[in-house]
Amino acid sequence: MLTVRSHSYHNSIFLSSANAVSGNAYAIKSDFTRYFGLEEENKKLVEENIRLRMMLENLTENPDEVSIDTTVIPENYSFISARAIKNDYSKSKNYITINKGSSDGIVPDRGVISPKGIIGIISNTSKNFATIQSILNTRSQINAKLKKSEHFGSLIWDTKDPNLVQLIQIPRLAPVVVGDTIVTGGKSTIFPKGILIGKVEKYTLGEDDSYTLDVRLFNDMTSLRNLYIIENLQAEEILKLEKETENGE
Repeated sequence: MLTVRSHSYHNSIFLSSANAVSGNAYAIKSDFTRYFGLEEENKKLVEENIRLRMMLENLTENPDEVSIDTTVIPENYSFISARAIKNDYSKSKNYITINKGSSDGIVPDRGVISPKGIIGIISNTSKNFATIQSILNTRSQINAKLKKSEHFGSLIWDTKDPNLVQLIQIPRLAPVVVGDTIVTGGKSTIFPKGILIGKVEKYTLGEDDSYTLDVRLFNDMTSLRNLYIIENLQAEEILKLEKETENGE
């Protein structure tokens, strides 16, 4: 120690060695922290792979149930990955910010999903970021249906529970059962048909003779990370045709 303190060269060698030791210690700590984070991410990826495998098995076992829309999804849609960097869920009009923007090809009115289901619709973009109008937003109204039938309704949120939304205007004749799966209806250019939303927790019959379903979301909307932005490659053509048809009438 006397040598280290009295000689600048030895002092320099000692500090360099100490920095190397502490740097390695920080690296090891970082590796451990990253490892435990990766473990959670790997768990989510495994769950997604299981769901995809089950979907493939279902298609193999029930080929008659495959609709045209489902079979052409890989050709008509593309996906851009993004990460949620801000997530609101306690307000009446909630938005999510992601780390991708116009420079990445993100534009408004595109659907956003996670490995477990729908998240919302792109609202605004800047060069490097974008905001999503969450399904937990009183302005949100997404076409959805019972997976087992073609009975459609509108998906809204009553602001009470961040993981519970409502599917309204389901006809009384619809065979609703607690536990039924709710998916996107595909009646717009934003979401493909059949994207998961959640399961029916309870339902009530209103004065207008239609059901309101409480739907427990597959997503935990209070904990979001990896997201996917959906682009319908035929959206422009479809919208142009519909506009020409309306103007023609």
